[in-house]
Amino acid sequence: MDRNQPRSYFGLVVILGSVWGLAECLLGATLNSCASTISGSVMTGVALFFIASTWSLTRSRLSIVGLIFLVSLFKMFDAVLLGLPLRHGAVANPIFAFILEGAAFLALASLFTAKAADRKAGQALLGGSAALTAAFLFPLVRYATGIPACLAPGTGIPLSVYYAPLAFVLSLLTVPLGEMFGARIKAMGAESRPPALGVAPTYTASILAMALCLMLIALFRIV
Repeated sequence: MDRNQPRSYFGLVVILGSVWGLAECLLGATLNSCASTISGSVMTGVALFFIASTWSLTRSRLSIVGLIFLVSLFKMFDAVLLGLPLRHGAVANPIFAFILEGAAFLALASLFTAKAADRKAGQALLGGSAALTAAFLFPLVRYATGIPACLAPGTGIPLSVYYAPLAFVLSLLTVPLGEMFGARIKAMGAESRPPALGVAPTYTASILAMALCLMLIALFRIV
């Protein structure tokens, strides 16, 4: 009977999105309008870790959309604490980057065979390719938000392109690690089934995780 009940990873996706949102806000703590040197490339690697973890856990495009929506809400919450408008470069442009990273990952993942996707080399290639795709498409942000991409000091090259090799190398590592992390969670049977009575434990944990991460961001900004 229990085996036939549908499994839901919603709570786990919320937890992953909350932790990613916390990491994004802390890593971007010093940003005013533009990324500083390598920070954007580092955050690309971090983003792809959480995207890969969610993909390994659910194999659902909708879950990736939900993950990106949640981290975008975290970015907006941080903007409110900082008194920044949502169309500020430190808010709208990172959200555009989240969308690009998720879209690049999903588009490239659909091109990989199941056999290649299960191999660490294939996962690394997927990560590096997604990072490069997102980095080279990011300058289009000016058409999406009206805010141009930041340029590397002393050059006319967008930071995302200038430091694309770093994002590539980091994502060669973070995507296989994310795939491994998601698979490990799945193997532990951490998914939740609709309970006969009450709320599934992972749903409760997801609410607590989201509240805790939001509280940490608020405390960080106040202090």
